[in-house]
Formats: sequence, structure tokens, C-alpha cells
Amino acid sequence: MSDKELEGKMDQAKGKVKEGFGKLTDDKSTEAEGKADQAKGKAKEAYGEAKRNVKNALDGDDKK
Repeated sequence: MSDKELEGKMDQAKGKVKEGFGKLTDDKSTEAEGKADQAKGKAKEAYGEAKRNVKNALDGDDKK
């Protein structure tokens, strides 16, 4: 797992907590921020995975 993939997973976890807190406190702004953090995390994770796959393909390594 690459650094970007790990960062993405962390952003998703942080966003999930923030979204939950927003729902709990009925704070729509915090809830929306949490959803945005999750989306950012998913994008970052996908970028890291794609980068790793390209590197592995160029290196001739099919391992994930």
C-alpha cells in the first residue's frame, strides 16, 4: 500500500467521524465537511492505487 492510499484511508476515516458528529449534533455544515473529506480520501486512495499499478506494470511486477 502506498503513502497516498494510506492517506486516503485516513481521510475517509476522519470524514466518517466528522459526518457522524455532524449528524449527532444536527450540524449540517460539519456533516457536509465529513462527506467532502470522505470523497477526497477516496480520490486520494484511487490515485495512489493507480500510481502503484503503473509502477508495478513498468517494473514487470504483477504483485499488488
